[in-house]
Amino acid sequence: MMQIWKTKSQRFLLGFIIIGTFILVGVGGYNVFKPLPVGLSFAGQIRQVNEIAFYKDLTWVDVEGRRHSQQEIFDQVLTMINGARDFIMLDMFLFNDFIGKEQAPYRRLAQEVTDALVAQKTKYPEMLTVVITDPINTVYKGMESIYFSRMEAENIQVVFTDLERLRDSNPAYSAFWRIFVKPFGNSAGGLLPNPFGKGRVTLRSYLALFNFKANHRKIIICDGAEGLSALVTSANPHDGSSVHGNVALYFTGPAVLDLLQSEKAVLDFSGGPTLPLYPAGNLQNIDTETTIQIVTEKKIKDVLIAALSQAGVGDKLAMLTFYLSDRDIISALKKAHGRGATVRVLLDPNKDAFGREKNGIPNRQVAGELVKAGIPVRWSNTHGEQSHTKMFLAEDRQGRSTVILGSANFTRRNLEDLNLETDIAIRGPKTTPIFQDVRKYVDLLWSNIDGREFSVDYIEYADNSFLRRLQYRWMEATGMSTF
Repeated sequence: MMQIWKTKSQRFLLGFIIIGTFILVGVGGYNVFKPLPVGLSFAGQIRQVNEIAFYKDLTWVDVEGRRHSQQEIFDQVLTMINGARDFIMLDMFLFNDFIGKEQAPYRRLAQEVTDALVAQKTKYPEMLTVVITDPINTVYKGMESIYFSRMEAENIQVVFTDLERLRDSNPAYSAFWRIFVKPFGNSAGGLLPNPFGKGRVTLRSYLALFNFKANHRKIIICDGAEGLSALVTSANPHDGSSVHGNVALYFTGPAVLDLLQSEKAVLDFSGGPTLPLYPAGNLQNIDTETTIQIVTEKKIKDVLIAALSQAGVGDKLAMLTFYLSDRDIISALKKAHGRGATVRVLLDPNKDAFGREKNGIPNRQVAGELVKAGIPVRWSNTHGEQSHTKMFLAEDRQGRSTVILGSANFTRRNLEDLNLETDIAIRGPKTTPIFQDVRKYVDLLWSNIDGREFSVDYIEYADNSFLRRLQYRWMEATGMSTF
């Protein structure tokens, strides 16, 4: 009898394992391939631009080894907020004062932006002010944000992106989380240390973090004396990121309404407010050769691959990015080089993360591959901060330029409809001031002009480890990574 009972138990256990495996695989598979919410992976029309300006945040080391910073981006953001009367919308990934283990002096960006928003809302109580952000800022409901609580007290509408509506980038884990963790929700307070800074959170905060997904967008739209204007950037209103290197484009014109349309999609699936229709104002086209296009999620990759695929002899390409790991982008870079294009790649060495030391994955492994193919690579000369820019510049033999920049790292997670991302693509004659400004920025970082050391030779962080190369390829393919 005992032997029969054991056999039945074993059969029951086997059946349970098989059914459980089917459920996990089914949940995991569905959430990898499920339809995106309406309005994501958006490509706006190619439109003429009214006004456009390039902004940058620079951090460098002088000849005596001292670190300096020059910041423009959030000064412009604050100017836009202070000029608004009827409407402000921000969509920002990191909006907090977490600084990790790093104790260097930082600009209090989260406080500055919050103060500006509250002051403007107090001055103009009827103004619609909407802040879209990522749940990471409350460690996935594990703690309260003093900034968002203050905004809400002043009738500023704060919308936390519903990340569960997005596809899963780490399905091997997220399927388990959706079944066994998500139903229990989360609450503020806990016994575990906040992984990003001060305070305590629950185990459920950590378990949510391992889904590795985000609303990674970084944009602002405001009204002003001349109508709506917008800024798309790689920078966050995050104290710990305030000395990072970043870039931004400010613009007016009809593309602002395209950007607003792309943001309405996030509001719609995250339970945000319905936005009123905004009049065109200064958004009518003007006669210009410079065009602008809003692209989000995988459409960013499409325009980037298209630009790389057209490059050949006489064309000049430059890529500056915090993370480069997407296999299609790497292949397109090598093919462009093989067709005779001049290619330069400037990468963050992936060694610093808010006081914690990283092992260089994925950039050092990708850099080795590019150098082996004959593509010159240099490293940003970071000292605790990150070179957080995500930008591509193409200058063709016909005298035209293309610039693509914004929130998206050049990785699978950022370019394959997993994270939420927003970039801007501008095209026009390379003699136009905006393209000259971008080119000067690229040359400054590549060539260390004026005695400021922005970059170092490839050999400085070269890494030929086979095991780390294998680790990078596995992490990129499976999504079991933070990049």
